[in-house]
Amino acid sequence: MTAKKSVRALPKLRFPEFSDEPPWECPALGKLAKRVTKRNSDGAEPRALTNSAEHGVVDQKDFFDKVIAVKTDSYFVVEEGDYVYNPRVSAKAPVGPISKNQVGRGVMSPLYTVFRFRNETNDYFAHYFKSSNWHEFLRRVSNSGARHDRMAISNDDFMQMPIPTPAPREQQKIADCLDSLDYLIAAESQKLDALWRHKQGLFQQLFPQEGETNPRLRLPEFQNAGEWKEKKLDGLAKRGSGHTPSKNQTDYYNGGIKWVSLADSARLDKGLIYETAIEISERGIKNSSAVVHPAGSVILSRDAGVGKSAIINSPMAVSQHFIAWNCDPTRLSNWFLYYQLQLMKPLFEDIATGSTIKTIGLPYFKAMQVKAPQLDEQQRIAEFLSSLENLLAAQLRKLESLKSHKFGLLQQLFPSLDGNVK
Repeated sequence: MTAKKSVRALPKLRFPEFSDEPPWECPALGKLAKRVTKRNSDGAEPRALTNSAEHGVVDQKDFFDKVIAVKTDSYFVVEEGDYVYNPRVSAKAPVGPISKNQVGRGVMSPLYTVFRFRNETNDYFAHYFKSSNWHEFLRRVSNSGARHDRMAISNDDFMQMPIPTPAPREQQKIADCLDSLDYLIAAESQKLDALWRHKQGLFQQLFPQEGETNPRLRLPEFQNAGEWKEKKLDGLAKRGSGHTPSKNQTDYYNGGIKWVSLADSARLDKGLIYETAIEISERGIKNSSAVVHPAGSVILSRDAGVGKSAIINSPMAVSQHFIAWNCDPTRLSNWFLYYQLQLMKPLFEDIATGSTIKTIGLPYFKAMQVKAPQLDEQQRIAEFLSSLENLLAAQLRKLESLKSHKFGLLQQLFPSLDGNVK
């Protein structure tokens, strides 16, 4: 592959002060950067790096959670600021396979292409290589080869790729804009992490620890309330299970009755579950052991995602992989039970057994006991934790909105190397 002559391109969105400037030049990458091919021949650089694409350039021992036992004599020596192309990244990956090394000096497998810009004064190119326009162009070029699942492009062809390059002043403006957005995203990510840690810490404090009868942190109005009582869950809630109607009977399905199955795993652990991937019919209910559980019932997966739970928002049936509890509203808050089940997830994962699919047998749930205070304290704990969940959800939406905004900007601030090329 060779770069087209006099390739020029225009982005969809341009800062006003550059609106009258000419289209961008698109020189070959080899005109802007040079390959880094210095080998670690003396073995003096033991810090091996990898380009994970999604996480960028990282230390192998951090990424793989272990020390990789390989000889690095043939590895390339990379400096901070060098770029790394990973040809093994899947062509279907949502992010591009080029990352800027921001973790410091190290060595990199010769399977990667390492290059260094001759005159880079900002992060313009780092942002460009994360844009969907570049990613789509690289995907199209790589798909011309025999393997369509990898972006395998020869080093020579790779260095001939056209790179949309505005004048330095416009580069700086774009880099500053995207840098500031990255800082904002990082700050909001830190807030989300802090909220999550705060919630997890409170979770542990608001419920009694193993061998204790009272929580270590109690809401002020219940400081002088009595000890929590350990009771059999079956005495506080009506336990039910589920079933899968025969899949050979088409009229047992698509009948408007929501049916929670393993296909809904991603909908669990989010409080209420509103929709299900599959619906069954009245005939499916009548001709199987499936039953419709009332709205507000708490459900728990006892295998294949063991320990995941939710509260059904409307009457629903469940498959045999789930347990359902309809709480006695005078004795047990369904939301209190939901949060307690959430806290018990590590326990459920530990006690599940099985060689292929780990399962918790029904005898465990028949004998299961829970610690609980009086109903009014249960409800206050559930309300308190629910308010934290709402804060977390709001923060997550804010973060996702910022990421979506950045994705849109990346599409518009950088030109497509397709029909938009002049």
